[in-house]
Amino acid sequence: MAGIYLHIPFCKQKCHYCNFYTTGSLKYRDDFVKAIKLEIQSRKDYLGSNKITTIYFGGGTPSMLSVEELNEILETIYGVYDVEPNSEITLESNPDDIDFEYLADLKKHSPINRLSIGIQSFFDDDLKYLHRVHDSKRAKKCIENTLKVGFENLTIDLIYGIPTLTNDKWTENLKLFFDYNIPHLSSYSLTVEPKTALDVLIRKQRFANIDEKQSIKHFNTLIEQTDKNSYVNYEISNFAKKGFYSKHNSIYWLGGHYIGFGPSAHSYNGLSRQWNVMNMKKYCNSDSSNLIKEKEVLSESQMYNEYILTSLRTSWGCDLEHIYNVFGDGYSEHFHKTIIPFIESGKILKRGSVYTLTNAGKLFADGIASTLFFDI
Repeated sequence: MAGIYLHIPFCKQKCHYCNFYTTGSLKYRDDFVKAIKLEIQSRKDYLGSNKITTIYFGGGTPSMLSVEELNEILETIYGVYDVEPNSEITLESNPDDIDFEYLADLKKHSPINRLSIGIQSFFDDDLKYLHRVHDSKRAKKCIENTLKVGFENLTIDLIYGIPTLTNDKWTENLKLFFDYNIPHLSSYSLTVEPKTALDVLIRKQRFANIDEKQSIKHFNTLIEQTDKNSYVNYEISNFAKKGFYSKHNSIYWLGGHYIGFGPSAHSYNGLSRQWNVMNMKKYCNSDSSNLIKEKEVLSESQMYNEYILTSLRTSWGCDLEHIYNVFGDGYSEHFHKTIIPFIESGKILKRGSVYTLTNAGKLFADGIASTLFFDI
């Protein structure tokens, strides 16, 4: 079981908070489609005999590609890899790119069966702060069109902690999500990444900074309201009705294998991690031997730390038996010793050999994980 990720870096404009590799130019669009097809063909042995169970178009804004271009890429994948029937195939999209005609074409003529829509907020002042292209009217219309054409497996993104987002507006954002009866939500706290436009604007005092206390209030409301409406918080930032968990992202969280195509895309096959060159021109002009920017073979300690970091974020948690069976006595003893203070403080819940974060602990997930790390 393995996944394929395709990084489509095109964007109409860069959001203020974004630190992913993107480009606002479509100059290399045709060359990019050719290049990613060639990369798919050249790296067919990376995942060994693993069957493909998920395909994910991320970005950037993959919905800037036509349905025909998306299908070209998918046909190449199906020609190279053993893809399971009824695999989850997700397309990330923005409300300004997918009108009714595009959605109807996608539904009728493509195997893509799951959509991820970057709504972020249903209020215009929040969208302006984030430097999004769409407005609130377009966000709502996009969801309505998506449901109308028959996409049932749908997720949207909502961001909390935006300085313009009041508690009442955040509650209204969630209410709209529930009213649309969307089966999956990805919701993230706004983070100011270094060297992003948002970072610069805040340092120049042109934009208000994030209020951490407000973000915590929003997070607590998110946990309370999703639970009340029967959504499972199966990963810190992800909430779903039963049967609608993201199968692709679950591969990352559960330590599965995946291959990434496109500029800046990452890959992992259980032994090594590698990532592609982060430049559109270089990517399109490279042969297969020059696509990989860097590669690292993971040590046992790095594998252990990654297991802690990813599994602790999920409702499945860290399993002490798994740590003992895979990594041995030293690691299991270290884990058991270092996690005790978090159990005593109410941030970790222990059930048998499995340890999960409580709602209070979710606010400190990264710090708890780093304390549990094994020094390399």
